[in-house]
Amino acid sequence: MTVTHPEVTRYFMTIPEAVGLVLQAGALGQGGEIFVLDMGEPVKIVDLATQMIELSGYRAGEDIEIQFSGLRPGEKLFEELSHQKERLTETGRPRIFRFVSQPSDLSQVEVFLSRLQGQLDKAEPSEIKRSIQEFVPEYRPYLQ
Repeated sequence: MTVTHPEVTRYFMTIPEAVGLVLQAGALGQGGEIFVLDMGEPVKIVDLATQMIELSGYRAGEDIEIQFSGLRPGEKLFEELSHQKERLTETGRPRIFRFVSQPSDLSQVEVFLSRLQGQLDKAEPSEIKRSIQEFVPEYRPYLQ
């Protein structure tokens, strides 16, 4: 069995659970909000792989080896649900939260986008990614 990295974690929900929360969040929305769903605790993928092997009647590491292939370009070890400048507020519905953050100044965004547009035809992809990262410090591109 192949897993990308021993520390990779992901969130899991059942489809009915996710659909129910998404529908409730949609009903709460008034336009432009960003909602975050409480998805429970993240699960290590290697632990999930081990459980699947054992539930199939085999022993991980003996009957079936777990091999690590390495992270793919742009793949993260864990899912970030928010950034430092964002905070979550309650919505009155369990397991649904609203992001609140200070928007960037529109004139600064327009200047950045104009500068970026001027680079698109000339710059290497890695240069464009670095420019975006200067404007959005939380952006972590794969720079190859």
